[in-house]
Amino acid sequence: MSEDAPFLQLRGIRKAFGAFTALAGIDLTIRRGEFVCFLGPSGCGKTTLLRIIAGLEVQTSGEVWQGGRDISRLPPAQRDYGIVFQSYALFPNLSVADNVGYGLVNRKVPRSQVARRVAELLKLVGLPGTEGKYPSQLSGGQQQRIALARALATSPGLLLLDEPLSALDALERVRLRGEIRALQQQVGVTTIMVTHDQEEALAVADRIVVMNEGHIEQVGTPLDVYREPASPFVADFVGKVNVLPARVAAGELRFGDLRIPYPGADREARVYLRPEDVLARPIAPRDAHVFDACIEKIDFLGSYCHVHVGSPALQPHKLTVYLSLNFLSEQSLEVGSPLKLKLLPERIRVF
Repeated sequence: MSEDAPFLQLRGIRKAFGAFTALAGIDLTIRRGEFVCFLGPSGCGKTTLLRIIAGLEVQTSGEVWQGGRDISRLPPAQRDYGIVFQSYALFPNLSVADNVGYGLVNRKVPRSQVARRVAELLKLVGLPGTEGKYPSQLSGGQQQRIALARALATSPGLLLLDEPLSALDALERVRLRGEIRALQQQVGVTTIMVTHDQEEALAVADRIVVMNEGHIEQVGTPLDVYREPASPFVADFVGKVNVLPARVAAGELRFGDLRIPYPGADREARVYLRPEDVLARPIAPRDAHVFDACIEKIDFLGSYCHVHVGSPALQPHKLTVYLSLNFLSEQSLEVGSPLKLKLLPERIRVF
């Protein structure tokens, strides 16, 4: 199998539970060594799709190909993957060493080789010397590292992660997601992670598969999905966005009193605009797309703030913009302060 050939292919995957269609014909290709995130709200079908890849769920129709072979009907034990669940799923009565080496023992690997591999993996996940401990003696983050080591023990071609960080506190999640990404790059294993956390997906993925109601809305790099959303759902689900009613007429995009050149047939539309794409800074006299606004509310978020503004140019609609704490302090801006804002027309998405 050549390096350029697809490592995993999903062809027309459909899954129905009675009258309910959980997956409606999913087609997807994943390259060897990629880190791909299935991202979407609860009930969108992302976990069902992961379970079909693992053989834990059987598709109603469609095929799963891995490494050039059809694995669509193979039982889980005959597929080449390791899996980490949200709940860790460690055996509480087994030591860390026995948990990590479980798959190797089942494959009748000699005890000395199992011990070496377990020690190597525990070092890899940052928990050397914990072989004799039990899961109950470890924190949630440590347990998830052990689950990760167990999934990698048999050197699988594919690593499946089913919301592996959702049971952890916020700081531990950020720390562990960075470690998972670094580990994946070090080992080079093709990885699929299911998550409903957009920040998590943006931070770790090579590509994001955004799902909604059993369909794929968009597949792309984090930057593509964020900057060039393919649908209103993606624009609204990934990151924060301002949504304003608009109209395309006479070669212009019109929303409120603002006018921006925009080709296309006359129609009603909606403008999607990220908070960082509305600039608040000293404006040159000849700058285009500038309008007056007034600060109505400031949400303090540390080094930057969500600043909610109103403007006569957009009445009755409001905007949220991102401003740094330094900028607010330097300009002595507070609730009630006027400011000038500048739109970046090239960043506007129209649906």
